[in-house]
Amino acid sequence: MLESSSVPLFIVFVLLFILLLSVVLIRRNGTAALIWNEIIREKITNFIMNQSKEQRILNYVLQNAVRGDPCSVIDAIDTYCSQKEWAMNVGNEKGLILDKTVEEINPSVALELGTYCGYSAVRIARLLKAGARLLTVEFNPEFAAIAKQMIEFAGVQDKVTLIEGPSEEIIPQLKKKYEVDTLDFVFVDHWKDRYTPDTILLQECSLLRKGSVLLADNIIVPGAPEFVNYIRNNPRFQCTNYPSHLEYMKVQDAMKKACTLQGEHIRSTDSTKLLACHFKH
Repeated sequence: MLESSSVPLFIVFVLLFILLLSVVLIRRNGTAALIWNEIIREKITNFIMNQSKEQRILNYVLQNAVRGDPCSVIDAIDTYCSQKEWAMNVGNEKGLILDKTVEEINPSVALELGTYCGYSAVRIARLLKAGARLLTVEFNPEFAAIAKQMIEFAGVQDKVTLIEGPSEEIIPQLKKKYEVDTLDFVFVDHWKDRYTPDTILLQECSLLRKGSVLLADNIIVPGAPEFVNYIRNNPRFQCTNYPSHLEYMKVQDAMKKACTLQGEHIRSTDSTKLLACHFKH
């Protein structure tokens, strides 16, 4: 009897150990954390709630934040994502790096690649001086719809232009369609495999002047090694690395700032690309 009863007890201990190990792994390992939060947990919760995570974040903000107060909106999103459901905002820790960069540059025209729910758009817009503007680009129409409501609720819609579509199509339209001469600041936080080609495209389209600053998020997790290698080895940029943590976690991450040292655009061997930057609308 003693031996037979000790078997299931042993199994319980093994299962508890595996569960504990999984929790530690998720907290400390970036890839495991993203798989759990973005794929497994989110899909299950969406199915049960019959509602997207992004809609749940918006609902929480509408119910708990103060309309017209961008800081209240930011705090509400941080509270929800740190206590209830993880989400891929820049977050409160790296958000301070973003804030400091925006305050140092004091941009007149800023661009964000990757709006998501509008967290960083609100965060940037609240720091912009009178007459300055932020253009934010989002590929996913569902995210764009959520972000539009978030930006309006925060009361920063007069400073923000939300553009829906793929970045590789929007960037060549910025000069003619959106009347952008050059960009003072670019926050890069969209698909990681687009970091490098879009940085090159910004140069080809003469959107970066001497002194323009790019700030890229998540260069370690999920990671953007091609972009880091490109920026570090490009004499046109002066780089600064900001070690930090993945949003709302203890996983190591970092942001990379790149200041443009030369204003002229890259001489591309593809003349079609250069023409597209000037004539696409």
